[in-house]
Amino acid sequence: TDVVSALDPEAVRPSVELLRTVLQHAGGLPEAKLAALRPLVRRLVDELTRTLATRLRPALTGAATARPTRRPGGGLDLARTLRANLATARRTDDGRIHVIPERPVFHGRAQRSADWRLIILTDVSGSMEASTIWSALTASVLAGVPALSTHFLAFSTTVLDLTEHVHDPLALLLEARVGGGTHIAAGLRHARTLVTAPSRTLVVVVSDFEEGYPVGGMLAEVRELVGAGCHVLGCASLDDAGRPRYSTGIAGQLVAAGMPVAALSPLELARWVGEKIR
Repeated sequence: TDVVSALDPEAVRPSVELLRTVLQHAGGLPEAKLAALRPLVRRLVDELTRTLATRLRPALTGAATARPTRRPGGGLDLARTLRANLATARRTDDGRIHVIPERPVFHGRAQRSADWRLIILTDVSGSMEASTIWSALTASVLAGVPALSTHFLAFSTTVLDLTEHVHDPLALLLEARVGGGTHIAAGLRHARTLVTAPSRTLVVVVSDFEEGYPVGGMLAEVRELVGAGCHVLGCASLDDAGRPRYSTGIAGQLVAAGMPVAALSPLELARWVGEKIR
């Protein structure tokens, strides 16, 4: 703890490994010492989030803007209208070019509220520490997509809704206490209460799927979500390398219940989200 407290926030090289070490030591500190560590944690989180956002944005291109449409509604998309009507171009006697817009193209109407709901359900049991960090960073980046309303639930044997902090990954990490057992069914049950438009809801479960309770309850919750029309995905791990660490037996049962399971990097998760909401 003394070594961590002596680190200069401006001199360190940000990495998930360093952030993980600092958070491990910060967990049991009194508020006075924790306050001294906040500038270091803030610098690490800000730099890591900024770097991650730069990499994820290409996967989300097109998710934040309205599609062009032939239906009148939004403003005229002049550039696309010109390209779509070049065949009607005529030169007048004075040398000017006239284009008759027989097929006008309009901007789609902007949505006042988010079109899609993304619920990231993160296992914060003791074995999931690295994935917890990546989940918080990734959720913060995805929360910046206008087409998404992003929720963040942390669960072990209890469920904590940290959605109010989703735009602040530092707050997410400090509030999500790592440790305890695993009750995936409870997390899924809470997620189900947030669903209002199933066909436009994405539920992502980040866990090693070492369920500490009867598996039947978890499978029943998955079937409820899938049967309602939600898009569900199980992340067997979430880190920069997408290394799998999970119970293959339970994962197989989840797949049979309708939840695909894969070990993903944040970029691959962003691509999945981007493909669903376009």
